[in-house]
Amino acid sequence: MQGLSVNNFDLNGKSYPLIWGGDAANFSAGANSVISSQCFDGAMNSYKVKGKIVFCEGIGDGSGILSADGVGAIMADSLFTDSAFSFPLSATVITTEDGQRVLDYIRSTENPVATILVGETDKDVMAPYIPDLTAPGVDILAAWSPVAPPSIDFEDTRSVEYNIISGTSMSCPHASGAAAYVKAAHPKWSAAAIKSALMTTAHVLDPKKHDELEFAYGSGHINPLKAVKPGLVFDATEADYVHFLCKQGYNTTTLKLITGDNSSSCGRTKPGRAWDLNYPSFSLAVEDGQKIDAVFTRTVTNVGSPNSTYYIHAYAPYSRVSVTPSTLSFYAVGEKKSFAVKVSGPPISQQPIVSGAVLLTDGVHVVRSPLVIYTILPGAAYPSNSIPEKRPSFKGSSLYHGNGILGRN
Repeated sequence: MQGLSVNNFDLNGKSYPLIWGGDAANFSAGANSVISSQCFDGAMNSYKVKGKIVFCEGIGDGSGILSADGVGAIMADSLFTDSAFSFPLSATVITTEDGQRVLDYIRSTENPVATILVGETDKDVMAPYIPDLTAPGVDILAAWSPVAPPSIDFEDTRSVEYNIISGTSMSCPHASGAAAYVKAAHPKWSAAAIKSALMTTAHVLDPKKHDELEFAYGSGHINPLKAVKPGLVFDATEADYVHFLCKQGYNTTTLKLITGDNSSSCGRTKPGRAWDLNYPSFSLAVEDGQKIDAVFTRTVTNVGSPNSTYYIHAYAPYSRVSVTPSTLSFYAVGEKKSFAVKVSGPPISQQPIVSGAVLLTDGVHVVRSPLVIYTILPGAAYPSNSIPEKRPSFKGSSLYHGNGILGRN
């Protein structure tokens, strides 16, 4: 049976007695089988747990088993399947379905046993990430403070110089390093040009991996080697972003806080759709019941061959997409050309995000920008080129969750 964890505790293949956490309740501490099945710290009966591997119906930090002198833990959870956690003892996380198999085995066997093997590297090139751009952020080996606990148990006293962790704290250095790599190759490029190069050359990810598509993984997974030679870039100046912020509803006072320039002003710019920001993506929010109708203008700068011709193709579900002009010819490096993308379609309501793209190709380069369409409530604010805010609501007890992580507070 295969599980997921960062396990560097070697049991040498030795089998140990296996017990269900619900059969090891610390009644003297007020615990019962429901609580001990989650293997919370203080809820475990050390007389029954000592020297055994414990099956837990949920993810915890492992301290409950450790403090009860257990050898290891098998935790069942299907919510966290794409990232591994470090624990202060030998542990692995399996799916709830496999967990039921383990529980059936325990209940049907007179003397159940188990072992936990040292972890092996598992490569998943389609792991989920976060916008505008994605970078490696799952199970990354990185430097670690020797005075910080190496696992999710804050009382873990081990000291390590490296650890395997996941999250944006890992993907951000990769993205920054990729940007620095592109900057080293093109010292005079602006930050906007570098970001454009990274976004338009990214690996396209599998849309079946996440319901929110580009709102989950952005333009795709970074490809630094291709980003050095993107062919075209969508460049933008400070003035472009000032105009964008004014369209978003910033006034002169709040604008100065962002720019740090007392001369910044919105002038006569009024809040509205900021579709003309020269950004390497296209985002269309449609109010429920309204038609799909938008025109985006973009300008690209040639950073490839002095003589090249790009053909533009665009598509999006449930809509008609046209591009004018459909061909861009360049005769010099640094030359700029503009085009407009018109998106139209029937009225839509309660429509999840649909994903399309605008592609510029010259036979050598493929400059890809995502085009997404989604619905919003009538009268709602619709910041262009940004993700609509979703405020999660939590119901129920905050003490623990049957299949949650870090059950204790």
